[in-house]
Amino acid sequence: MRRNRPAAPAAAGGKLRPALAIAAGPPLFLVLFALLGPGPAHAACTDLAAPGVEWRRCRMDGAALEGVDLTGARLADASFQRASLRGARLVEVDGRRIRLISTDLRGAVLDGADLTNGDLTSADLRDASLKGTNLRRARLFRADLRGADLTGANLDGADLLRAELGGARWIDGVSVCAEDSVGRCHPRPAPPADGAPAAGFGAAGPAAVRSAPALGQ
Repeated sequence: MRRNRPAAPAAAGGKLRPALAIAAGPPLFLVLFALLGPGPAHAACTDLAAPGVEWRRCRMDGAALEGVDLTGARLADASFQRASLRGARLVEVDGRRIRLISTDLRGAVLDGADLTNGDLTSADLRDASLKGTNLRRARLFRADLRGADLTGANLDGADLLRAELGGARWIDGVSVCAEDSVGRCHPRPAPPADGAPAAGFGAAGPAAVRSAPALGQ
């Protein structure tokens, strides 16, 4: 005896179930793509250096980036170990937890940058501008800061062990560290006014010169 094929299951009212109706059309992901469109483009670590570039968590170790303008760039958790950023502009960058180990930052401008918890071990920051830079809890072990400008910088909890500070302008914007300042800023004696006797020599002859107290962090 010939058997009839079972009819397709139907919902109330004789309509096909939604699952079967969708299956008959184009694939679901194509429908969603047409409705929503392509997603926003995300910056990659291969993007060219430019103001505001998105380089978070990127590894730029050993890169040659002399003189580039990275103003306002997002560099959190990025690594520039042994890279050259000599003369670069890193104004107001987000550099939290950045790694600048043994990085060449001579003459770089980092004004207003956020380098909280950054690692600048052995970084070369000679003559760099760090005005208003947030270096809270940053590691500056053996960093070379000779001639740098630290006016208004936040050094709360920063590690300055063996950091060279000779000739650096300190955070008060007035004091200049003596050439033998290592790990702490020992301010240079104020220059004598015109016509005044040199420091340590009064009208009665030589006098003992008290060393200025070291400026801490």
